[in-house]
Amino acid sequence: MSHLELSRTTGRATFRLARPAVSGVLRPRLVLCCVGITALLFVVFCVGIATGDYPVSPLRVVPALFGAGDAGQVFIVQELRLPRALTAVLAGAAFAVSGAIFQTITRNPLASPDMIGINAGATTAVVAGIVVGGGGLALPPLGLVGGLVTAALIYLLAWRGGATGYRIVLVGIAVSWMCASATDYLLTRAQLSEAQNAVGWLVGNLNGRGWESVRPLTAAVVVLLPATILLGRWTRTLHLGDEVARGLGTPVQLARLCLVVVGVALVAFATAATGPVLFVALAAPQIAQRLAGLSAPPVVASALTGALMVSASDLVARWLIPDVDLPVGVVTGALGAAFLLWLLVRTNRAGSGG
Repeated sequence: MSHLELSRTTGRATFRLARPAVSGVLRPRLVLCCVGITALLFVVFCVGIATGDYPVSPLRVVPALFGAGDAGQVFIVQELRLPRALTAVLAGAAFAVSGAIFQTITRNPLASPDMIGINAGATTAVVAGIVVGGGGLALPPLGLVGGLVTAALIYLLAWRGGATGYRIVLVGIAVSWMCASATDYLLTRAQLSEAQNAVGWLVGNLNGRGWESVRPLTAAVVVLLPATILLGRWTRTLHLGDEVARGLGTPVQLARLCLVVVGVALVAFATAATGPVLFVALAAPQIAQRLAGLSAPPVVASALTGALMVSASDLVARWLIPDVDLPVGVVTGALGAAFLLWLLVRTNRAGSGG
């Protein structure tokens, strides 16, 4: 990560640390990438709101969002379809930013909250709330607590004079299976109606989402996305490795802990709102990184890519089988599994797949 330079005046050789092309560097390609994804997201967002049993012209969606036009269309757009569309955008952004955080601090493109147990911990807590409380308990706080407890457990088990990315990934996979077993046990002890509610949520679902899902998720994204951007300097130095980060003055363990807390909070709120929508946290940062041509996942581009992935997958889920609203997690799971296979093959060919 360094370059050898020869001084013209003294003839001495000195080393200069290379500045990486990572998420904090503003590049024309990165800006163009964000603009393009935003435009495509806006189109998918409007088409998604226009689609339903009572079709609305996509050209009338934007006026209806501001209360203009036919009163019936305004009601359909603002009260029935806008909450679902916003939940898709916000949850996709939250999943993707969380994935970008974990992939950067672990320096592993396969590390994401749904791969290392954070999703599983939040899922177990929410399923416990559905089964024990009959769905009457507040799900977002349960998801947050479950995600934080799981992250703390992973961090403590991975600690050996510090928590490296490699140990976090290995311990996280083991904890993920433990949480999955606990979730299965809870489902076996649930009443039939409770089990049906939990299973429908477990797939990752946007059906029937209202403003009660949008509000806590909006608050989380509004607070935690800027926090991730502010922590960007630490993120960039951690991507260079712990030794280099220490040399640059980064408090490695404190930085990793702060970023883990932010990433866990994002995925916990998103999971509580939509269920564990699989592979978005894994795929979106990698797609954004390749589109932007950077060496690490860019935060804003990852958020936009995740929002586009979930919104587009929800639209496909509604179109795929007539008169059937498939859970969005079915589509992201199918597409994400193919992306994971491609990423594994590419990683192994590059000699970093283990």
